[in-house]
Amino acid sequence: MPEAPAWKFQSVLQDLAPREPASVTLRGRVITGVGEEVIEDGHVTLEGGRIVSVGAWDAAAGEAWAVLPTGGTILAGLINSHAHLAWDGIHDLAAQSMHDAPEISAYKAAANMLANLRGGITMVRDLGMNRSGEFAKQAVEQGVFAGPRLLICAEAIVQTGGHTYWCCREATGADEMRRAVREQVKAGADLIKIMMCHDLLEFTDEELEAIVDETHRSGLPVTAHATFDAAIERAVDFGIDTVEHGGSMSDRTIGKLLERGVPIVTTFSPVVIQAQPEIARRYNIPEWKIRERQRAVADRGRYDGLVRAARAGVRIVFGTDAGSPAVRHGLVVPEMEFMIEVGVVADNHAAIMSATREAAIMNRLDDRIGTLEAGKEGDVIVVDGNPLDDLRDLEQVRMTFVRGCCLYSRAGV
Repeated sequence: MPEAPAWKFQSVLQDLAPREPASVTLRGRVITGVGEEVIEDGHVTLEGGRIVSVGAWDAAAGEAWAVLPTGGTILAGLINSHAHLAWDGIHDLAAQSMHDAPEISAYKAAANMLANLRGGITMVRDLGMNRSGEFAKQAVEQGVFAGPRLLICAEAIVQTGGHTYWCCREATGADEMRRAVREQVKAGADLIKIMMCHDLLEFTDEELEAIVDETHRSGLPVTAHATFDAAIERAVDFGIDTVEHGGSMSDRTIGKLLERGVPIVTTFSPVVIQAQPEIARRYNIPEWKIRERQRAVADRGRYDGLVRAARAGVRIVFGTDAGSPAVRHGLVVPEMEFMIEVGVVADNHAAIMSATREAAIMNRLDDRIGTLEAGKEGDVIVVDGNPLDDLRDLEQVRMTFVRGCCLYSRAGV
């Protein structure tokens, strides 16, 4: 592994955001994430930042701990695997990327981290907006700010003048690509993100080879923005570990995804939410874009490749592209509902698993989070109602625990 970023060697003398692990037993319906298991009257006990007990309720289950009879549903904390913490959902992403002062980007990231906690999201995979992600992660890990877990790419890498060059690290040539990767590793990146396409394919073969080799030599995964068949196939051929967004796909490409175990993080929320005029207009999205999005939502053939990939067994992971125009942080239900509607997941349980168990597996953290099992770290949320019956109950978050610390509790709980 590469050497840690410099800030990890700094002595932190005072925790500005105290986080004490709770000693508590939660009682309610438990969606464990282990297979299809649901315990209708169950418990989850947290102690020392970890889950120490999960099972059916009995009086002894809470004997040594404070008991919270939630009356709702307990599940693993949600993971948004595609988000942009320093974007606030306004229409002109380029303008805020180029003109927001770093201090404003920091405030936006902080506000969005709080929104994620209120939405039951305990981990955010931040896929870049200038260098904001690396500072957000430092703030959380040094105890400056109590936020969700963060996985960061630092700056996404793009060919000079490529897709969203205005918020990425531009580079040209294989040697410069290696330098760009090393800069992100030095900044503490957990993964490397590249922008493989817009309307056309981007990067030369030599540049891609350099990026993937340098990333894997550092022990990190590399993910690619890839939205049509040629880009997705090329990503897999060059050894990319994850595909962001996805799109049209041939059977040959789907076969390669399966053979090499490459998952897709779907991000339907921008299309779905921007197609709703009453929301889109509040974010200054122009009428032509709203009409375009409405056509995209109605054209189910547009999603055929993703559906066929999912049915073939390609892992589908939850992401919303939060921070994109009109897509608020902490909002999960529109994405999940559309995933079910188009058929990339089968039902409410599978949609929830795409944001818990499946996300943890993709992010190589399934030994620590993603399911409710004794010994795992205490990323747990409690919601009112039963999201297996109505996904909108996920919007009624009562408590959010990260590493066993209660970082959000609704008033009156």
